[in-house]
Amino acid sequence: MIVDKDLGDNPLLSTKRPQHSVGNLHQAQQTLYDFLLKIVKESPPETVLAKFRQLFIQPDETLNPDQIAALSIILFANNELEFRNTLKRCCYILINNWEVVRQHKAVQSLVKLFSDPIIRRNTLSPTLKRHRQWLIRFIDSSDFQDLELFVFRFTAASKTKRWSSRYTSYLLAPQYIDSGNPAEQREAARTLAKRLKERFKFDLAVYTAHSQAVETASDSRHRIPKNPTALGEDALRLIKTIVARRGQFSHRNLAHLFLQQTKQLSYLGFKKSLLEYLVFSEHQQDFVKTIKRKLADKLDSLYIDHSEAEINRSLILRTCNRMIDCLTTEDQKNPSALFTLLLSQGNSLTLAIVLLKIILISKSSHPYLEARIAKLIHYYEQYPQEECSWIIQFIEIISVTFAIYAENVEYNLVKVIENEADPVFASEESNRAKQEDIEACRIFSQTIRP
Repeated sequence: MIVDKDLGDNPLLSTKRPQHSVGNLHQAQQTLYDFLLKIVKESPPETVLAKFRQLFIQPDETLNPDQIAALSIILFANNELEFRNTLKRCCYILINNWEVVRQHKAVQSLVKLFSDPIIRRNTLSPTLKRHRQWLIRFIDSSDFQDLELFVFRFTAASKTKRWSSRYTSYLLAPQYIDSGNPAEQREAARTLAKRLKERFKFDLAVYTAHSQAVETASDSRHRIPKNPTALGEDALRLIKTIVARRGQFSHRNLAHLFLQQTKQLSYLGFKKSLLEYLVFSEHQQDFVKTIKRKLADKLDSLYIDHSEAEINRSLILRTCNRMIDCLTTEDQKNPSALFTLLLSQGNSLTLAIVLLKIILISKSSHPYLEARIAKLIHYYEQYPQEECSWIIQFIEIISVTFAIYAENVEYNLVKVIENEADPVFASEESNRAKQEDIEACRIFSQTIRP
């Protein structure tokens, strides 16, 4: 067993307590933030990582006295929560700046610093012992798991460790909607989640376009691009089925019409109309009956004190969030009874469409929905992948659905009419055609510039 014995050279190992107060503590934290923000903008990642290690992993007397004094104040305050918040914010200051310039390896190296064996080495210094215990508890916490999300996609273990690793964009959502997290952490999570979603949308559009070209090409040199979904050959069929619902009465147009028709209603009237809107155009009667019965019970008792109030954005947002709860997880831990029931009956696509309809009338509810999906992923990731095929299918379907209805991309279903040279866009009548007719159509996608 190795024990640190030297208590004299390092100011952090001294038994002399620095003067500290709430004001001094916050000032000490700001000193560290300013220090890291300065060097991450001016120095190469190697230098920054060395300084971070000297500060948090292996406190070093060669650091600037101001940083040593600041860390001493934080440690002697004997407040583990403040130490953890300081450490988290320092990490995300570096991550934010490195992500902007695509220094992904630096982010990986930062997370790797926490695997240094010295963290678990015994010491005779009470202060250093406390420091290392706090580090160990941080490493074993969900805060560190949040940190690992920023590098998990680059590691070889990500392909074998957990099936949930492919859904990082959802798993980041709880970080950026939690106002209790440091601003830097929320910004880093939001930026990475957006980048991952944009990449998925791009890959899906490329796959959709080129895989169809391969189907009709005789040239063996054509290669099918990678399918970004986990749906296999069913991906194209799903995309066509979703796009076939668009047209004059697409979900986006219906959402706009619904908001226009309900803006003068009382809240009670809005709730009644909302239920009809959510099941409109759904042809599976068992699904419609289940949704109406379950959601009606929830809506009847929702914000009854506002029944006569005129509908407003705040009420719409809160109501849509409660509907999302009912359809996903109501306690933020376990799947709701309605979610389990609908998926067990094979209603993944129809549930995804209902959730889409909610987001189309309340865009601000989108991060809330993603955070709830993250809770579902956390619940099911304890089980092997082979036991989670139905939840994986749902997540894939909802990802594809929202990618198709993204504001910066447009998909069109084109039906080739027999004996005619030119294709025509599918009409609303053809959108109701049999599935085999839909599968005979072609999908075209294009990016929409603002």
